[in-house]
Amino acid sequence: MTLNVKHLHQQAIKAFNKGQVQQAHQCLVQLIQTTAENSPEHADAYFLMAMINVQVGQIKKAIKLIEKALSLRHTIEYSIHLAKCYALDGQLNVAKKIALSINIDDLASALNADTLGVTFSHIGLHDNALQCYQKALELNTSNPQFFYNYGVCCKFLGLFKEAESAFEQAITLNPTYHQAHFALSDLMKVNAQNNHISRLNTVFNQVGHPDAKLHLGHARAKEHQDLGQYDLAFKALEQGKSSKLQQTRFDDASSQKLFALIQHLSEEPKQSTKLGATTNEPIFVLGMPRSGTTLVERILSSHSDVTSAGELQDFGIATKRLSQTSTPQVLDEDTLKAAYTCDFKQLGQNYLDATRVVTGQSQHFVDKLPFNFFYVDLIRKALPNAKIICLLRNPLDTCIGNYRQLFTINNPYYRYSLDLMDTAKFYARFYKLMQHWQALHGEHFKLLEYEQLVTEPEAQISSLLSYCQLPWQSQCVDFHLNNAPVSTASKVQVREPLNAKSIGRWKNFEPFLNEVKAYFYEQGIPY
Repeated sequence: MTLNVKHLHQQAIKAFNKGQVQQAHQCLVQLIQTTAENSPEHADAYFLMAMINVQVGQIKKAIKLIEKALSLRHTIEYSIHLAKCYALDGQLNVAKKIALSINIDDLASALNADTLGVTFSHIGLHDNALQCYQKALELNTSNPQFFYNYGVCCKFLGLFKEAESAFEQAITLNPTYHQAHFALSDLMKVNAQNNHISRLNTVFNQVGHPDAKLHLGHARAKEHQDLGQYDLAFKALEQGKSSKLQQTRFDDASSQKLFALIQHLSEEPKQSTKLGATTNEPIFVLGMPRSGTTLVERILSSHSDVTSAGELQDFGIATKRLSQTSTPQVLDEDTLKAAYTCDFKQLGQNYLDATRVVTGQSQHFVDKLPFNFFYVDLIRKALPNAKIICLLRNPLDTCIGNYRQLFTINNPYYRYSLDLMDTAKFYARFYKLMQHWQALHGEHFKLLEYEQLVTEPEAQISSLLSYCQLPWQSQCVDFHLNNAPVSTASKVQVREPLNAKSIGRWKNFEPFLNEVKAYFYEQGIPY
């Protein structure tokens, strides 16, 4: 019997490591049926079943399985993965409590240290994450993933030299590590004497996976752009995106229907916004990605009464949960329709409760998730005293900025950015919806032009603070001295004083924008 238990345990681990999920599951079910409940193998069977459920996206089930494993045998590894699962499920308060209860000095496994670091990163506790990644590297210097995760964390914290060294080490250990190549190119501005273009070209031709091609294409484009080689930069983007575009195309028709439904629902007679939660804590900064949302967030969070909460997913998740729709997407037609029948006060309170893990009890906090622009009408109903600031940037700069940006892989929100014309169509819908929000919500919805902000900083920042009912503080103009972590693509720019360097960058790519210009002219969108 003992030999059979060990054999089943080994077979389950072997199958799991090979990605043979069904075979691993069968072994684990048999193992649970075979072993005594208080045996280590019994507990580990539940834990491994949890890991299988994580792999297939069943996070809630994984949580229950890990908790069952912990009830039978308490290990640091189980606790770390439980914290990670709670973080993935959006229960950040619980994840934070479990993660902080673990003593980093007790970690004897580099993988456990790295996993705990990933959990802290997900929660937004980057200083804690850094300690975990450093611990992982103390225990193991042969895993490129550990160097990569450490480098990403350093980048968030503004430790750019340390990040550069970590990414190079990851590439030394794995020369085709496409994420590390991209992260390195994205981190620094190269020149004719110091660049990685030859290495990137070699690796690009060696890899075949669409995700690898995409990362390396963006890395090549970034370095060509640094060298002023804009034709080569655009060609590198097209080459990098080609395979991914064939694999997963933006659903233009569904996007059009979604935008139309959002406007339609907002125009129907609805309950009074007075039913919402009355707090004035949240300040929503939203808009198209690459339009200046991080810049505004840094300006506001430099104020002593305001804290940065980062890009929170909580309003969309709170809306989805309260609507109780069974569709897999967080944002879809069924969920939006159901949301308008919800208790708006409960929606507002659920959102506030979910944010507490990162906002604490600050007077005001900034939620700068760009795509909250979909929810503006619902935000007004759920949180009528919240401030909502939408960034508008030159349409051509915005579209080129989005096309040039490597967003989260396989996130359907960003699929439009794989094709320049898809990006233009998405922008046109966004622009028209923002004009609608302005007409519908008036002074409760502030449109802020990026170009005006960077050319008239003091006047625009004064107006911004006045809108948020915040007293003037000069440190808001000196936001670049704010040393808080930055986890977005603007991590370098927001550590510099305001400047107009990025205005009109679209002109570098003008030969490729004729179709986009014609489309904007047809849609009546000024550029």
